[in-house]
Amino acid sequence: MTSSVSCAAIRGRAVTFRANPFEVPPSESLLVEDDALIVMKDGRISAFGPYDATRVVLPEGVVPVHYKDCLISAGFIDTHVHYPQLPVIAAWGEQLLEWLESYVFPAEAAFADEAVARDTAKRFLAELMRCGTTTAAVYCTSHPQSVDAFFEAAERLGARMIAGKVLMDRNAPDALRDTVQRGYDESSALIDRWHGKSRQLYAVTPRFAITSTPEQLEAAGDLLRRDASLFMQTHLAENLNEVETVRRLFPDRRSYLDVYDHAGLVRPRSVFGHAIHVDEAELCRCHETGAALSHCPSSNLFLGSGAFRLFDALDSKRPVRVGLGSDVGAGTSLSQLRTMGEAYKVAQMTGRRLHVAQALWLATAGAARSLELDDRIGVIAPGMEADLCVLDPQATPLLQYRASRCESIEDLLFALTILGDDRCIRATWVGGACVHHLERDGGES
Repeated sequence: MTSSVSCAAIRGRAVTFRANPFEVPPSESLLVEDDALIVMKDGRISAFGPYDATRVVLPEGVVPVHYKDCLISAGFIDTHVHYPQLPVIAAWGEQLLEWLESYVFPAEAAFADEAVARDTAKRFLAELMRCGTTTAAVYCTSHPQSVDAFFEAAERLGARMIAGKVLMDRNAPDALRDTVQRGYDESSALIDRWHGKSRQLYAVTPRFAITSTPEQLEAAGDLLRRDASLFMQTHLAENLNEVETVRRLFPDRRSYLDVYDHAGLVRPRSVFGHAIHVDEAELCRCHETGAALSHCPSSNLFLGSGAFRLFDALDSKRPVRVGLGSDVGAGTSLSQLRTMGEAYKVAQMTGRRLHVAQALWLATAGAARSLELDDRIGVIAPGMEADLCVLDPQATPLLQYRASRCESIEDLLFALTILGDDRCIRATWVGGACVHHLERDGGES
């Protein structure tokens, strides 16, 4: 990984968005420059356009890195992922609640050790960069040191990240439970330490309604009321047994979402993971408040949780903000290319066809909008933060063979989403600096 430089430039075929592909014909939403120049200065994009017209603004001495036969995109954005679950990715044989007990809680208990937290945070962020993901909304553990370790590593990298300490004061192992007061105090101190520092942003993070008492959820709402720029992340209606358990624990609430709404957690910058088993009233409430949903197709398939109704959520009469989430460790890859491919398959299962421009939107510009960061990240444009990924359609023999037969940018992008993975990320740029580079022969730097 290289340190940030004041000015750099890259050249190649670029693809980004001029409009929302769920609101206009998907092919018309794409902005494609076949030979683009992107100039980056002080962490932001200072110029973007056709190479011949834009090279006149290149500062003296800056030589563009030319990515021939590649596609340059805005960096991917992961709206729901658990860095402490990296050690239990690909753990066999359970559904949600049993999976938490068998694998996740024991793995997270190890993060009482700061060395474990630091090592895992470093590995996790390196994997994100290898996958072209430049921003993520990340769950830590209930240990404050797990948050410090993550933000320290992200700050060194220069990446824009969102993260928070998990709040759990019941229905969890002793080693992971906090209390209402301790959870509030530790979160408050972490907010003061990290929110808005460099590119780091804080998310108040109750794990889900089963592991927080009403009092702890209320305390989480109190934290959010301190600062409208804070984020909130939690889980919602992922599994039918989970939904039934929440109904028993909160008999006075109308729905699962209403549990959170009653505590003041349904608001702009709130991101609810999964939302598979929600009703129309809950979708309407998300629309009214500006709350977002994270579509996690890989983990939903892996745990057998169900199929998220993406097109119902995005209904034009009351569209809900949606972004893609890998949800590692239940998710099976940190690659948003693979997550986009899984989203296509889940849409097919629900009788709908997800256009590749729509899938890419959910992983870039749409994800940024769901996080209310679309003024900073998600598209390639002057003034935006210089977070980019370079996709290589020649990365594998089969993909190279398929790409040679692609007749449109949509066809090529779709081949990348179905056949691609981390091997297709030729380079990742964060804040105008190259933090990951993969040679065509497989060498990495």
